[in-house]
Amino acid sequence: MKLDYEVLPLHPKHRFAIARGGHEKDHAVIVRLTDQDGMAGWGEADPVPYYGETPETVCAALEAYRRAIESAASPFDLQEIEAACERDLRRHASARAAVTAALYDLIGKRLEVPVYKLLGLDPSRAPLTSYTIGIDEPDIVRRKVREAAEYPILKIKVGTDWDEELLDIVREEAPDVRIRVDANTAWHPRLAVRRILQLEKFDLEFVEQPVAAHDIEGLHFVRAHSPLPILADESCLNANDIPRLAGAVDGINIKMAKCGGPAEALRMIHTAKAHNLQVMLGCMLETSLGIAAAAQLAPLVDYADLDGAALLAEDPFEGLSIAHGRVQLSTEPGLGVTRR
Repeated sequence: MKLDYEVLPLHPKHRFAIARGGHEKDHAVIVRLTDQDGMAGWGEADPVPYYGETPETVCAALEAYRRAIESAASPFDLQEIEAACERDLRRHASARAAVTAALYDLIGKRLEVPVYKLLGLDPSRAPLTSYTIGIDEPDIVRRKVREAAEYPILKIKVGTDWDEELLDIVREEAPDVRIRVDANTAWHPRLAVRRILQLEKFDLEFVEQPVAAHDIEGLHFVRAHSPLPILADESCLNANDIPRLAGAVDGINIKMAKCGGPAEALRMIHTAKAHNLQVMLGCMLETSLGIAAAAQLAPLVDYADLDGAALLAEDPFEGLSIAHGRVQLSTEPGLGVTRR
């Protein structure tokens, strides 16, 4: 197989901000693996500096993986390719996610089936996705909620001194919508409990990552005192993190860019279920290519937050859409998306 990649700028419709900061521009690295017959599989890396990755580190990692990829006889050697990449350069999850997704895309195309069918899954069983409202000025939040009118579930980024004002606006504009909140590590444990008790009146579904990623005891404390379910995001990167989170949270958020792609995401789903944890599939700011890789697994999970492409001003890939919160996958082989 031949490896090619390119760095692609991504522009959100609005400046995207969470408790740790915001940005008006992001980057993805698009990977293409071409087999000996000229058939191509596509994957997407969405590096996040919080996890120590940038477009530059992704490109460097892909060069480190090149030998393992280009010496492989077939995309069906996925397990061996994944193991060889891990041996050549550990971590770098978003780079590995792009490679693994491209292999699944190529395998599906070779077998002429969508990846979800390859896995024996039914897309109609996938949960509805939420739509994320980033931290912003009250009038801009109001505009964002109005733009998201078709979505039955909203995820609101919190961690400010004006969280109640923002949620008042959300409830005023969308009184019947299901609301989840995500603090992105903004609070210490006792403050988290106070904030959750203050926000409970807004009829919230759950709270995501209220405390620092390393603070597992803090998660235990918050869960013990919270009237709402607690989900871990930054605290849970891969399957190895799940056993220590059992009892500290009610569920986990899996993202391709954190875990290394669909193969590890499958391991995480089964590990979480074995520990009686609920599972959400999430995303970064991504194109439809990145979202499609995660959405193939959505029938296996409890919650979805797969709105990354919907937040973009322009999506360079097509074949996936969202209607009233329902992610609609293509019936085309592989991941089912193509470059515009």
